Amino acid sequence: MTDPNWQKDNPADPAKAAEPVVSKPYIMPDDPEEGSVEALTREIAETRDKMLRTLAEMENLRKRTAKEVADARAYGITGFARDVLDIADNLQRALDAVPAEAKANADPGLKSLIEGVELTERSLLNTLEKNGVKKFDPAGEKFDPNFQQAMYEVPDTSVPAGTVVQVVQAGYTIGERVLRPALVAVSKGGAKAAPTPSEQA
Repeated sequence: MTDPNWQKDNPADPAKAAEPVVSKPYIMPDDPEEGSVEALTREIAETRDKMLRTLAEMENLRKRTAKEVADARAYGITGFARDVLDIADNLQRALDAVPAEAKANADPGLKSLIEGVELTERSLLNTLEKNGVKKFDPAGEKFDPNFQQAMYEVPDTSVPAGTVVQVVQAGYTIGERVLRPALVAVSKGGAKAAPTPSEQA
């Protein structure tokens, strides 16, 4: 017996039978959290914050690297310069060993020798200075423990107490650092020295 619903399920029109069945796409409902303007604004703010932090870290790294390179250039010869100071000291001792009277009355050969030693010392000090090493002589200045080392005290009321009255050995700086402190004798017994501007601050 023929099923009465057969005609509905199987239409006689072959064109209708050939039409494909198109299903509508499933549209997910909007996520109220991720799709909202507030969430996107928050995400943008977090990303911007991370970017700014990274840029700040990179800038700090650049400054640190630049400082390390500058320090390496300025202080890379510290050990070598300290060794060369012995030569400068020996040249100075050689000159100090000749009394002023002997220098004045010296024969031409001795004068030439003294002048040669003086020229060598000047040349050495100029070379050191070109590389950032400077000699300093604090005679007459107020004693500064950052740059000088007191060897002994000298009773002297003609100058304020704490004044450098004798330099036993000259000091040297390299860049802004002390390469070798000056060895000095300091006065005692005089009036108290006036404070420096840095001490007043």
